[in-house]
Amino acid sequence: MQIIIQLLLLALGFVLLIKGADKFVEGSSKIADKFHIPQLVIGLTIVAFGTSAPEAAVSINAALNANADIAISNVLGSNIFNILIIIGITCIILPLSIQKSTLYFELPYVIITTSVLLLLGLDGKLSFIDGVILWIMFIVFFLYLIRLSKSGKAQMDDVPEANEKDKMPLLILITILGMAAIIIGSDLTVDSASKIAEIFGMSPRFIGLTIVAFGTSLPELITSITAAKKGKDDIAVGNIVGSNLFNILFVLSTTSLITPINFARSFIVDALVAIAAAVILLVCVFRDRKVGKTGGIIMITCYVAYFGYLVFLR
Repeated sequence: MQIIIQLLLLALGFVLLIKGADKFVEGSSKIADKFHIPQLVIGLTIVAFGTSAPEAAVSINAALNANADIAISNVLGSNIFNILIIIGITCIILPLSIQKSTLYFELPYVIITTSVLLLLGLDGKLSFIDGVILWIMFIVFFLYLIRLSKSGKAQMDDVPEANEKDKMPLLILITILGMAAIIIGSDLTVDSASKIAEIFGMSPRFIGLTIVAFGTSLPELITSITAAKKGKDDIAVGNIVGSNLFNILFVLSTTSLITPINFARSFIVDALVAIAAAVILLVCVFRDRKVGKTGGIIMITCYVAYFGYLVFLR
């Protein structure tokens, strides 16, 4: 009975995280639009934060509650899941093409960023200084996005725009409720995931790398498949690559600025897998900037092998 209750609470936590992020983005974006803030700026800030809000809330909550394994594994697990499963599934449904900027800057930057995270964690923790280093790298990425936007190559199709029917008090209420849902959802997710790990004798690392990573990656999965079906390949791939960068450079950097995070030696393997996943995607698209069914099958097969490692060799 206890396990059923915890699974229901975990599911409720995921629902609150996903719907809360959606409403937070909707409300705050429309408020910004009411103040005539450019859609581009809204997309690069509010929407970017909103899509990674589940990972941010879960990781910060976990770190503050001394569940560092879930804080780190949630980000690494989400990044691995994002590439190997979400892009893998999406390109099996429809072949995906990517922009030159993604191939020559964003994907390599994911590899560099994850490698830096691994190097910073080799001493067993992510400290305040480590958080500053990652934040500097985040600022570099943010400046790159602004430069990219000025060239007219940045896609901002999914930024909600306000209309006359949207009243400011209602938009503020929606935004507050969205953030409240994210906070409550993260608390439920971390608490129930930790208890499920205890009941089944699983490590918090395993739960974070699998179940929690899947739940917090659901917004990216839905966004990528929807974008691919609409023929917006750049959004389908860019959403994942951007999310992976945001997870490390904003989520983990901010978390480590708030409180030091222990980086267990077991995470070295997971970080290497996250690097390998980005390299696999880079190799798949390097020749003609496209990834099709073969690439998708390779990525999903790699994730199955990694999952087997987690189950049998962890």
